Amino acid sequence: MSVITAHNIGKLFPGHSSGDPPVRALKDVNFTVNDKEFCSLLGHSGCGKTTLLSMLAGFERPTEGRLLLDGAPIGKPGWERCMIFQDYALFPWATVADNIAFGLEMRKVKAAERKRIVEEHIALVGLSGFERRYPHQLSGGMRQRVSIARALAVNPHVLLMDEPFAALDAQNRGIMQREMVRIWDHARKTCVLVTHSIEEAITLSDRILVMTKRPGTIKADIVVTLPRPRNEDDPEVIKLRRQIRELIQDEVAVEV
Repeated sequence: MSVITAHNIGKLFPGHSSGDPPVRALKDVNFTVNDKEFCSLLGHSGCGKTTLLSMLAGFERPTEGRLLLDGAPIGKPGWERCMIFQDYALFPWATVADNIAFGLEMRKVKAAERKRIVEEHIALVGLSGFERRYPHQLSGGMRQRVSIARALAVNPHVLLMDEPFAALDAQNRGIMQREMVRIWDHARKTCVLVTHSIEEAITLSDRILVMTKRPGTIKADIVVTLPRPRNEDDPEVIKLRRQIRELIQDEVAVEV
């Protein structure tokens, strides 16, 4: 089981200078992500999505409330939760295979088992034949595949993704979204994705949590039951897209 629960989460950041009031990034955030569910956090810039993801990773602590994984408080980073970053965060001096093996080495997995796991995950993300390439020799999409393989190789309970495809062009972003559906269907991890893209959230998610403008809270919790793969021209997809767009546009109207 890998169930995430947020109870009345709030987050305050200090003001920029000593006389400034604190900035409230999150307020009264409540949600549950079920075991093996793919959940997206969707909202405008500055709504607290990445702050919330950082708290799930253990990089930040909530000012208020409780954040739990399987009933235990999330207090610091741990191998049961792995993050995939927008900028890939690969070691430029290491090959594809060595980047993927890094976490396994840190966990002191024996060499033979480490080799088997690395080969398995290289095949899973479609990089067979590129084992000895370096990050600068790869396209953006290929680098993100390495990042995904590295995270999955340590067999985490939860996969956290901070706009992992935002740096890609539209064509490669679409390809990677479809690949992520395939990889998730194979690995079946509990996933939390931060994204600005309505299309991406619909393509990937079982649940979409739409957030308000700052201080961010959960405005809508939308269950997506449409079968994968999802066709953007499907009337149900169009209806869902319109519903989510209206929720987000309301936030702009409130701000104006």
